Amino acid sequence: MERIDFERYQRESRKTWSLISTDHPIVYPTLGLVNEAGEVAGKIKKIFRDKGGVISEEDRAALKSELGDVLWYLTQICTELDLPLEEVAAQNISKLFDRLERGVIRGEGDVR
Repeated sequence: MERIDFERYQRESRKTWSLISTDHPIVYPTLGLVNEAGEVAGKIKKIFRDKGGVISEEDRAALKSELGDVLWYLTQICTELDLPLEEVAAQNISKLFDRLERGVIRGEGDVR
């Protein structure tokens, strides 16, 4: 494998880049969803790193708040795509039970 310095990588990788217009109403809630999900993950990480995995009432309250933000952004994306949350939830639970029945609930890949 060829070694590459970061200056060269930065210069060469730029050749594969292009500006992509993001002037669309789905962009903001998608970025918000990822941001809030990251905040949930960060709080969980700290619970395990700093507290041995013990979730306090204060932690639960903080997670409840962050999960509410996740839900808000998810709802906005569904609304923008004209997808009722009930349909998204129903399709997801159907997919999961199908995987469970076929013994492929664990594993990787969207199509299993």
